Amino acid sequence: METLVTVVHVLAALGVIGLVLLQHGKGADMGAAFGSGASGSLFGVSGSSNFMSRATAIFVAIFFATSMTLAYLSSHRSEHSSVISTQKKSVTTPTQNTSKPADKPADSSSAKDVPN
Repeated sequence: METLVTVVHVLAALGVIGLVLLQHGKGADMGAAFGSGASGSLFGVSGSSNFMSRATAIFVAIFFATSMTLAYLSSHRSEHSSVISTQKKSVTTPTQNTSKPADKPADSSSAKDVPN
C-alpha cells in the first residue's frame, strides 16, 4: 500500500514539475508590455484556464493527497521502531577490578621542590 502511494506521489511530483516548466507564465510578456502597448496582458484579466493549468491543478491535488496519505501511513505503523531500541546490546560493561592499586611512591620532582 505504501509503495503504491509512493509511486503515485513521485509521478504526481514529476507531472507538476513538467507542467509548470511547460506553461507560459504571466510575466513572460512583461518585456513586450512596456513600450508595445500590450499592457492588457500584464495587468489584465486572466483568461479561462486551459488544459495545462487544469492538469497542473489536478496533479497538485494528487500530490497533496498522497503527501497527507504518506504522512498518515508513516505515523500509524504497527511496529514502533527507534534507533535506540533497535540497536543490539553488544556493548558490555567492563569488569571491575577488585584489587586496590598500589600506592605511588613519592616523586622527588614535585612542584614544591622547584629551586628558586
